[in-house]
Amino acid sequence: MDPTPGTPRWNLDRPFLTGRFHQEIKAPAQAGGSRLFSMESFSRGSDNVIGSYPVSVQELLVIDDLLSALVGIEGRYISIKRVRGKAGHVIFHIDPSMDLALQELTERIFPLCQNYVLINHFVESKSHFRSGLVNHAFAAALRALLLDYQAMVAQLEHQFLLGRLSVQGLWFFCQPMMGSLHALSIVVEKASSNNFSGATTLNLLQSQAKAMAGDNAVRSLLEKMTQRASSAYLAILERWVYEGVIDDPYGEFFIAENKSLQKESLTQDYDTKYWVQRYSLKDGIPSFLVSVAGIILTTGKYLNVMRECGHNVQVPLSENSKLTSIESNHHYLECIKSAYDFASGELLNLIKHKYDLIGKLRSMKRYFLLDQGDYLVHFMDISRDELAKRPEEISVEKLQSLLDLALRSTAAASDPCHEELTCCVERVSLLKRLSTLKDLDSTEPSEGNRPADSDPQSELLSITGLETFCLSYKVQWPLSLIIPRKALTKYQLIFRLLFHCKHVNRQLCMAWQVHQGFRAINILGTAILRSSILCRSMIKFVNSLLHYLTFEVLEPNWHLMHDRLQTVKSVDEVIQFHDFFLQKCLKECLLLLPQVFKKIEKLKSVCLQYAASIQLLVPSMYMPEVASTNDGAGSFGLGRSKPWRSKNKNQQLKLAAENTIICDSIMKFEKEFNDELQSLVPILSSSSQAEPYLTHLAQCILGLGSEQ
Repeated sequence: MDPTPGTPRWNLDRPFLTGRFHQEIKAPAQAGGSRLFSMESFSRGSDNVIGSYPVSVQELLVIDDLLSALVGIEGRYISIKRVRGKAGHVIFHIDPSMDLALQELTERIFPLCQNYVLINHFVESKSHFRSGLVNHAFAAALRALLLDYQAMVAQLEHQFLLGRLSVQGLWFFCQPMMGSLHALSIVVEKASSNNFSGATTLNLLQSQAKAMAGDNAVRSLLEKMTQRASSAYLAILERWVYEGVIDDPYGEFFIAENKSLQKESLTQDYDTKYWVQRYSLKDGIPSFLVSVAGIILTTGKYLNVMRECGHNVQVPLSENSKLTSIESNHHYLECIKSAYDFASGELLNLIKHKYDLIGKLRSMKRYFLLDQGDYLVHFMDISRDELAKRPEEISVEKLQSLLDLALRSTAAASDPCHEELTCCVERVSLLKRLSTLKDLDSTEPSEGNRPADSDPQSELLSITGLETFCLSYKVQWPLSLIIPRKALTKYQLIFRLLFHCKHVNRQLCMAWQVHQGFRAINILGTAILRSSILCRSMIKFVNSLLHYLTFEVLEPNWHLMHDRLQTVKSVDEVIQFHDFFLQKCLKECLLLLPQVFKKIEKLKSVCLQYAASIQLLVPSMYMPEVASTNDGAGSFGLGRSKPWRSKNKNQQLKLAAENTIICDSIMKFEKEFNDELQSLVPILSSSSQAEPYLTHLAQCILGLGSEQ
């Protein structure tokens, strides 16, 4: 339903109040009631045709009719015909019996009369509420011009009454108005036929003024009309860039507000478009504002953010900063730029100082990117039993209490932001989670070439909390603009990779501790020696991977972002640099390279299987006493082995050398690990040409740099 008020009924019932004489007129009441006649069938013509009078009398009669026609009123010998289907368009006709010379002069004045009627109709129709503020202002400017025009007609009538006016003189005095009303009639005809409003009306006026560059008087008039019509638009613009308020009752402004988007969606919805779509540009931007439309949009957005923070701020105003007109010196552009600089600086200072943006980002680096991992070591120790369960069996509340205990018991307790940290447990593996995020610019192959994924049911049975554990962080407004749900998800993806690498490293270290129980005896020629060498190779691989992720990727990129944030000029730059940092980290951490990442995951899986087998098989084969007394060694291998107390060591070593079960198992793991590692070589070599950072990974893991 149209919310704008309607035109009063009396304005339609009494057309004489609005000047619509040429459209309809009421005839005297007759028997049976009054009747409404249209001008197509009504004429006040006299019984005598004008040609029956002498030429001098004809001239006086036609001047009298012309003075009426100039203001849209029929005369005795000049009639008005309305053009069907075109509102405001009329045609003037003269008695054909008139002297031909007088007819020629009279018909030259008819275009001026028709333009007046058309412009007057535009003024009346566009003064309605629904036409918008720009059309209201334009109609008001036209009304003022028509008042001057009517004053000219009144002066001509006075001269006529004094006997000083001829048709030729009337034509001469009308010349100054002919060009002006003709140019304006072109504008109002286009505006009416296309139902222009707001910016489209302003653009039409400006384009018409440029087209009339050869006629200085008409161009100046159109520029003045543009100034008058733009005053209402500039008032809307002024409130937006100085207060962040859209005061646009008729939807003319080029910035749209989507009130359905709330700032809470930034922390809840991964695909939220709050910052982009809460306020956005519409079609129909005034041509004089096209170059600064983005700045205008951003200025109001910044002011809105501060207002929603409870930080009421208004751009300081002075008489010189009022947006009252679009002068040729472009002063209004300087005012807009000054408002942008003020709003940008205020919001940036608010976020960086009051809300401690750098401190929050540093805190997230500490926890998600394992900048200080002492809390994580303690947490993994006290939560190992809970994390060993399947995801649906894990108590998130228990994990949260253990995480709080780990935070309070380590150096993280000094961080004022540690209370914002929470934990969660995902339901799918990291690889599966990456495949569900379609907007990370991944180099994932197309559906037809994508390798078949493992069975979802078997994956659910095999994964534990160690593969699905994740941290979360409570981000408050307005920092949620910089760290929305999408950015937090990217932090979580990186954390899950680092956390799982740490877990694999711990498992291999526990397997290594199992081997240390055999240092007192000679293990040459036994499977233990071979296992020990394989374990060292796996530990080297995982440590090299962690070194690459932390020191080759995360640290350099973090410092680059940190340095850039010291010199930013706006919040949009902060968002841009932070998003670039996360995207670059995801890519260089291999999370956006599925082919390489799947190989890394496979290698980690082999390492975990090997570590679990060593912690189960070796104590049971070689250290039965330890295996029976050291409960839990099979799962985490704590390395608290008692000295081997076998009475016949030579006999035990001989049995160990001949034990085919553990020997075959170790050879199987060794072959699988080496094959997977070697298969990674050509992938990294071919990909490093397009992605140079993979050269560092190859050097860290495979030592390709020295070989090449």
